[in-house]
Amino acid sequence: MFILPALLVFLLPGLACALHESEAGVVDWHKTLVGVPLAYSPSIAPAFHRVHDTANTTRSVILTATGNNVLAALNPVDGSVAWRHVFEPEDPVTAFRRGEDTVAALSGPGGATLRSFNALTGTLLLETRLHDPSTGHLSEPVNVGTSLALQATDSSHPDIIVLTNGHSVRRIDGSTGGMKWGWTSADQTSLVMYTDLATTSDTVYLIGFAKSIQSNTLHVSSLSAITGQLIEDVDVPSHIADGPGDVITLTSSSSVPPRLAWFERGAIRSMLLTPDLKDKPASTKEARYRRIIDVGLATEHGIFVAIQGDGSSRVFKVDEDGPGVNAIWEFADSADSNHYAESIYSGGLDKDGYPYVARLFWSHALGKATAHVFVPHLAEGNGLVAGFTFPFDTRTHGIINHVAIDNVHQGGFQVLTRLFLTTTTGAVQLWQRDTLQWTREEGLATIAAAEYVELPEEKIVHSHRAEAFLERVVRHVKDTKDLPSYLTAFVNRFLTGSYETPSTALPSAANTSGLMTRDTFGFRKIIVVATAFGKIYGLDSTTGDIVWGRVLGLGWAAEVGAAIVPVKICVTRTVADGDTPQVVVVTQRRAENTLVDTVLFHVDALTGEDARHRSPSGEILQGLDIISGPLVDLFFLPGKRVIVLIDEFLGLHLYPDNDGTHGAFAKVASSLYLPLRAGSPGNRRLVGHKVHPNPEIDGRYFAAPLWTTAFPASEDILTVVRPSNAQPVASLGKVLGNRTTLYKYLNPNLLAVVTASKLASKCSIYVVDSVKGSVIYHATVPGVDGVCDVQANLVENWLVYYYYNGEVDGPGQTKGHMMVSVEFYEGTKPDDKIGSSDISSYSNKSMEVSAFEQAFLLPHGVTALASTSTKFGMTTKDIIVATQNHQIQTIPHRLLDPRRPKRKPTNEEMEEMLVQYDPLLPYETRAVLSHKNQVANVRRIVSSPALLESTSIVLAYGLDLFHTRVSPSGTFDVLSENFNKAQLIFTVSGLLAAIIITRPMVRRKRLREKWYQ
Repeated sequence: MFILPALLVFLLPGLACALHESEAGVVDWHKTLVGVPLAYSPSIAPAFHRVHDTANTTRSVILTATGNNVLAALNPVDGSVAWRHVFEPEDPVTAFRRGEDTVAALSGPGGATLRSFNALTGTLLLETRLHDPSTGHLSEPVNVGTSLALQATDSSHPDIIVLTNGHSVRRIDGSTGGMKWGWTSADQTSLVMYTDLATTSDTVYLIGFAKSIQSNTLHVSSLSAITGQLIEDVDVPSHIADGPGDVITLTSSSSVPPRLAWFERGAIRSMLLTPDLKDKPASTKEARYRRIIDVGLATEHGIFVAIQGDGSSRVFKVDEDGPGVNAIWEFADSADSNHYAESIYSGGLDKDGYPYVARLFWSHALGKATAHVFVPHLAEGNGLVAGFTFPFDTRTHGIINHVAIDNVHQGGFQVLTRLFLTTTTGAVQLWQRDTLQWTREEGLATIAAAEYVELPEEKIVHSHRAEAFLERVVRHVKDTKDLPSYLTAFVNRFLTGSYETPSTALPSAANTSGLMTRDTFGFRKIIVVATAFGKIYGLDSTTGDIVWGRVLGLGWAAEVGAAIVPVKICVTRTVADGDTPQVVVVTQRRAENTLVDTVLFHVDALTGEDARHRSPSGEILQGLDIISGPLVDLFFLPGKRVIVLIDEFLGLHLYPDNDGTHGAFAKVASSLYLPLRAGSPGNRRLVGHKVHPNPEIDGRYFAAPLWTTAFPASEDILTVVRPSNAQPVASLGKVLGNRTTLYKYLNPNLLAVVTASKLASKCSIYVVDSVKGSVIYHATVPGVDGVCDVQANLVENWLVYYYYNGEVDGPGQTKGHMMVSVEFYEGTKPDDKIGSSDISSYSNKSMEVSAFEQAFLLPHGVTALASTSTKFGMTTKDIIVATQNHQIQTIPHRLLDPRRPKRKPTNEEMEEMLVQYDPLLPYETRAVLSHKNQVANVRRIVSSPALLESTSIVLAYGLDLFHTRVSPSGTFDVLSENFNKAQLIFTVSGLLAAIIITRPMVRRKRLREKWYQ
């Protein structure tokens, strides 16, 4: 019972180096993101939402569901996050519906869970489970078979009518979450699936599809809104080609019955929805159409857009007095043209509830985006169009793929329009007519690769500029004007000790040349990141600000469409090489015609400029097609600055591809062993390869199979974890209390492999020698619901992995989040030394390994983990974890030491600073690096050394970005901020003065003593 208090007291010195309140926001930063908005359906797309208060004023937010499974509200004034709700990965958002001051959302397979939020604050008003997620209908997209409608009641919160699983309807009390009634289709196994619903005060209409061999047929059912009883059920004669996208439910007012409109064989057909469902479909005959578009005004105003055969567009509205729908406007010059890009259409409201329809397109002639806004209620109800252009930067933000609009009628024919844009690079922007209000780079929520790049010193940056001798002399003469201020600052620093400290806010990153330079302690670096939306960024590590960004070009695939998938970022030139640093982003281009190519993008890390000088500044960055096919794997030889890429035929490709790199590679080729994953997904195995010269092509190499791991045939490889061999090793062993030594097993060829069993819910962790395939360590852990969620990190001789144990197979076991710490040492006993860092893997001694292993229980689950790294490797390595409660926490190595005794430590063990083993790792708030920040859904943690040996800088990214500094052993290499230099100077000066004064006195005293002797 005294273990935990004693342990905390023992760790107080280390925890004292945790983040202080005064340092929050100074030594760290946090970017709160929501993700890139989804727009594949109006039920999920971004929309402005106004809330009216009692003072007849309105407040608005932009509601959106995103690809990161977040429902969020953005403040349209400054783009800040008003609120967000992060859903679990297994609980995807399928639809949301806006009420007056509430937002209802469905999530989970088939719409398993219903939630309601306050629209302005995000306060959760209700949450109810509608069905077991395991019984949910799985579909693509996930919103098929789900829908929402809000039904006004006498209560302050409307009831919610919910369609789930494509065949069940419930009416949920908006205040209590209780079910008022429910209805389920009698034949759930039939070919009918409901996809949408429409409501009136007394009837609920379900719109679905009956599948047939050639097409889909509309199927409509009507239910009593009061009791849920089935009224009528009919098949509507129709032929729907593309499913739900061709059908729109129209409601213009509460006094007019809803109408169903659909696109069929070039015509627009519609049918009035009445409880008996006896209305006959009507059809438009005056034109041929390509498709119809729901612009978000169908359910309240009965408005939609139809595209004619020539590409021109018409606005349609429910004819409240007639038998169908009528075209009320046609956008001028909207037909297909080489002068314009394809148009995007959207609908919105003003604060009085009047509808507006916008057409947005890119003008090739003007080089700008153009918006035409149709206002139906102006010009005496005949409608008019207000238009404007705005300078959208397509070279920086890609192509606009969705727009939401908000409008203000300023009187007369004046309309002020706000546009909320979503782009193909993941950026979201708010424009007020032709003025950009703000931009959020939400693509940063999809980072696929990240790498730190060290910055040069300021004097080195200046030295890169070529200047003649006379220019240098003139510059030196001009610099003498700063000599008085320099001397004054030097004297001030010397007397007061006002030096820069690690917790001091850093000055501006750029120098007079405009290039970034490093700070005194090396905390400022460039973080180069590549996102899943085809854009790379350079971030300032001290602030998180975007220094530069480049859109990755598609090359030849721009004609057919493609996606750029980042694989890895390699630093090919550092400041130590005497020039500005450069990086290469390795990607795969997946074209829509199924072709896959491997493409490299080589950029200057300081500016984002094309290092190959093929793409001008500010233009789309074009890459190098290095492999005409998929990439199997890649390796970076840091000493040679060579990237080795392996194609599907096991051929090796070098970058840079020149005589120098070929010569450097030829010297080490015979010693290279490449472990590669082989086989199709679900049947992967690890195969070791040896590099050989290609006899058919001079100067080329290929990889030949050498060994195959002896994993069970039922196991599939999920992850291969390679250690960070770039980190120096300062200590080769650990001296024990009895003066013997455990030497670290530092085999540079180790890698960790995580596998999953297809026969049982089991996961395995292997540590393998990649040269000959020998298994150094093996452990089996349980999976969770058939999924292996194992996080692992391997550094030096230390393996740490996390898993969730949901099984209890015997006594002494418990369910919970487990972290296992394993350390490998040479030989079978202390003082055994085999020289593992230099010995050949084929030596018999290479398998003489001892493993110390211990498991610990964590209070929270872990989504990512990594170890700290420092410049010389002298500082203790701690583990940084991202937990499922959205915190970033550090776990000291001392806590994870697998040699912690399970009894009271002996004197020798206490001399080693070992503490008694406690299975539960304590949750210490002072070890929480993110303090009050909620860092959501972290997928990876990256660490990098600073110039201070004591400090490691850490980046955690996922949905959010969080950056901080960690000092595992304390800041032993820098003076404390409380150090009083002035007092030290005065003390030393006083002692010096005393010595000067007393020295003659002592000399005279000794002289007198000699006279009297």
